[in-house]
Amino acid sequence: MTASSAWRPQREIEIVAGTPPGGGLDRAARALLMAIESTRLLEVPARVNNVPGDGARKCWAYLAQRERDPHVVAISSANLTTDFLLGAAQYDHDRDFTPLAILYTEYIAFVARSDSSLKNGADLVARFAARAGSVTVALSTSRGNPNHIALAKVVRNSGGDVKAPKIRVFDSALDAVADVAAGNADVCAVTAASAVKEIASEAMRPLAVSAPQRLAGLYAQTPTWIEQSVDCAVGAWRGVTGARGITPAETAFWETALAKAVTMKAWSEELARLYWTPMHVDGAALREHLGRERREMASVLEDLGLLKHR
Repeated sequence: MTASSAWRPQREIEIVAGTPPGGGLDRAARALLMAIESTRLLEVPARVNNVPGDGARKCWAYLAQRERDPHVVAISSANLTTDFLLGAAQYDHDRDFTPLAILYTEYIAFVARSDSSLKNGADLVARFAARAGSVTVALSTSRGNPNHIALAKVVRNSGGDVKAPKIRVFDSALDAVADVAAGNADVCAVTAASAVKEIASEAMRPLAVSAPQRLAGLYAQTPTWIEQSVDCAVGAWRGVTGARGITPAETAFWETALAKAVTMKAWSEELARLYWTPMHVDGAALREHLGRERREMASVLEDLGLLKHR
């Protein structure tokens, strides 16, 4: 923060996460809180407030009730846009809230049980090509989100019907992973960090990741979809969004605070631990990114037969 900031928080800050503790949005909220607290970026207390349910849409209903309140921010994702395009939620990101920044992106891992007949990405593509309707896929937190869009790109590349796979949707990626582990789904499409425990124990096997290049750590030997000649490079970004109607000075404060937070050592350590890729975007570049992404998502959702609004 600079001494010249025109606005500063006067009371406790809420960082709202639309998943339960341990879920993807919760991990982002707690990493941000850790970065803030590690160097006292705020002069007031801050806490994470979990408001899970309905594919994180309860979180947005909560934030909508806090109009003009700069003391509450929510961890946002591309799901906020896809939910509106799907007609699953009434809230439009730009119209009903104040986008503040994108902080990082998470790439999507396609993971099967270790005893599955699916040994690699090519096996999954072959199944989609031959019998896409025979494949059950678990994902979170809603249909039409980046995980589902990545899945659609893989199915489309195989020549299969993008509408055919059976989709099981969960409020948390951890639950989607557990669904595959229990044998209820053939594969899950989840953020890479969500399946680390099962991969480390060799209970599950990663088939491919949607990153433009290989991830590190446990995923170092897992090829990208691009390496397997599949046009699928899709990230699920996480950012921060404020309430509708906050002032330009309040927006500027948060943009400055978040830009500083992502330079903290505590933040960098979480990026590495959780397989997150840095992606700090704010201001005019953020608005441009959101507009371009919205158009691209609308195109894929139209192919899926899910597009309701533009």
